Amino acid sequence: TKQNIPMKTNADKAVAETPSIEHVVVVQRTHQTVGMVNERDLWWHEAMATAEPTCKPEEMDAEDPLFILYTSGSTGKPKGVLHTSGGYLVYTSYTHENIFDYHPGDVYWCTADIGWITGHSYIVYGPLANRAVTIMFEGVPNYPDYGRFWDVVDKHKVKQFYTAPTALRALMKEGDEPVTSRDLSSLRLLGTVGEPIKEPEWMWYHNIVGKGKCPIVDTWWQTETGGILITPLPGATPTKPGSATNPFFGIHPVLLTENGQEIEGNDVQGLLAIKESWPGQMRTLYGDHQRFIDTYFSQVPGYYFTGDGARRDEDGYYWITGRVDDVLNISGHRIGTAEVEGAIGKASGVAEAAVVGFPHDIKGQGIYAFVTLMTGVAENEEVNVGILESVKKDIGPHAKPDKIQYTPALPKTRSGKIMRRILRKIAEGDTGNMGDISTLADPGVVDNLVKGKK
Repeated sequence: TKQNIPMKTNADKAVAETPSIEHVVVVQRTHQTVGMVNERDLWWHEAMATAEPTCKPEEMDAEDPLFILYTSGSTGKPKGVLHTSGGYLVYTSYTHENIFDYHPGDVYWCTADIGWITGHSYIVYGPLANRAVTIMFEGVPNYPDYGRFWDVVDKHKVKQFYTAPTALRALMKEGDEPVTSRDLSSLRLLGTVGEPIKEPEWMWYHNIVGKGKCPIVDTWWQTETGGILITPLPGATPTKPGSATNPFFGIHPVLLTENGQEIEGNDVQGLLAIKESWPGQMRTLYGDHQRFIDTYFSQVPGYYFTGDGARRDEDGYYWITGRVDDVLNISGHRIGTAEVEGAIGKASGVAEAAVVGFPHDIKGQGIYAFVTLMTGVAENEEVNVGILESVKKDIGPHAKPDKIQYTPALPKTRSGKIMRRILRKIAEGDTGNMGDISTLADPGVVDNLVKGKK
C-alpha cells in the first residue's frame, strides 16, 4: 500500500541532536508542505540549478579517511567502520569490473540501499570509478506492483542485476507472471548479496529471471571488508546453488577450530577467517582502535576474524553457515541482539528483554522478542505498540520484532546470564529437547516459556 514517510520531520529530529550539521539538502518528491529552516535547509533542485557542471577533484592521500559507516555489533554499541581513499576505491572498482563482467556501455543495476555498504561499494564507488552506467533506484520491489524490478530491467535494458535473497523470496511468492510478462532478454548476469541464498530461490532466479542463460554470482563479504571476498567468476566458476564458491583474487580464507587451529582439507566446517590483508579492508573503528583489535584480531592473532561460520565442501567450495555471535541477519542487514534489546528496554513498562532469531520465509531470519514487564503492567496492545515504536525510533523499522512473547521471567543461570540457547529453541519451535538446563536458577521458567510460545 502507498504511504508517506515523514523523512523531513525525522531528519529535523536527528539534526537537532547533531549541532555540527550546517546544511540539509531536501529533495522534493511528494510536493507536500514541509518546514524549511532558513539558511540551513536547501532545496536540491534549486541548488542544482546554480551548480557548476564539473567539480575539481581534491587530491587525497591513499590512507586519508573516505567514510565512516556504522554497523551492528554483538555488544549493542554500533561500530563505526572506517574505510580509506586509495585501497577502497581500487578494490571496489576491480571487483565490480571482474565479478560483474562489466563492459563499457553496459547498464548495471544494484538494488541495494545506497546508505548500506552494498550501495556504497556497488552502486556508487566501484561502478562510477569504472565509468559505468549505474541505476540509482528509489522505490521498492512491490510498488506499484510486484513487477516493479522487471519493469526497470525492461525499460533500461539492464545487463547485470544484483539484489538480495530476501527480495527474491518476496517476489517468488507472487508467482512467475510478473517476471515472464516483461522482456528481460537484456540480462546477461545475475548476482546476490546480503545472506546465503537457498536452493529454491537460486533455481527460480536462474530459470525464471535468467531464463537459464545467466550465470549467478552469489557474493559473500561484509561492511568491514569493503568489497566482495568470496564469489564465483561468471563463466569461469561452475556454480552450486547456495555456495559462494571460491575466494576472489588475492583473498586467503581459512577455517579455524574454536582453539584457533587451521582446519586442513575439504568436507570440513569451522570459523571463517581471512589469512592476509587486501586493499578494501577497513582500517579501524572510528574513535576506538582497541575495539577494532579486540573484535577482529584478538580471537586468533594473525587472522581477520569474520564472525561467520562456514563449510568447505568436497570440491573446496565455501558455504556460509551464519553468524557465530549474537548478530542477526534480517533481510540481509546485520542487527545486534543487544541493540534491539536496548531499544525494547526503553519502552514504557518493560523490565527486561531478550531477542533471538528464528527462520522467516521472506526475511531469512525474523526477530523473536521475549519481554518481561514491570510489576503491575498488563500485556496489551498499547505496550505492544510502544515496543515497536521504540525499536523503530532507536534503530529503524527493519529491526522491529516479528513476534513478541511476554513472560514473567527469562531463563537465567545462577550467575544471572540469560541462556539464549533455550530461547532460540523455543523461537524455532524445537521444544522436544532443551538439553541440559541444570544450571538454570529456576528450571520452571522453561515450561512457562514453552506454553506461551507465539
